Amino acid sequence: MIKTIAILIVVVLAAVLGYAATKPDTFRVQRTISIKAAPEKIIAQIDNFHNWTAWSPYEKRDPTMKRSYSGADSGVGAVYAWDGSSEVGSGRMEITEVSPSSKVAIKLDFIKPLEGHNIAEFTVEPQGDSNTVTWAMYGPSPFISKVMGLFFNMDHMIGKDFEAGLANLKAVAEK
Repeated sequence: MIKTIAILIVVVLAAVLGYAATKPDTFRVQRTISIKAAPEKIIAQIDNFHNWTAWSPYEKRDPTMKRSYSGADSGVGAVYAWDGSSEVGSGRMEITEVSPSSKVAIKLDFIKPLEGHNIAEFTVEPQGDSNTVTWAMYGPSPFISKVMGLFFNMDHMIGKDFEAGLANLKAVAEK
């Protein structure tokens, strides 16, 4: 009986790991919102990490989080690092590309709770009297992420944060 249960566990585990191996090697999570503000005003909220405290949902999760800013004040070369509770972890962001009216790209390195190296990208596209703002994050999906993805929906978890952040960004930019 114990031998049968052990074999069954091994078969189920092999099936789960085998299925995880078939998942894509990259991931992408994105959300979009319409904001009635000049593109430059929207980009100014994004390309200066000091402004993130007003709209980023992650800033409010750990009021005691340690933050540091280095490099340029804003734009390419601006760096923001954080170290906080298990809910926000620790990591570093560096702005790598800015188009004053259409795009900000950020190299995003998570250190804790899990190491990860991704790209965050904000794009602004004119749509009549508004702008469509998209917040995306993408990067590699190592095997452990593929396995975790079978049990946790990253798009749903991170997507909610992006939706909240974009709603906050809209409120700030439309003032």
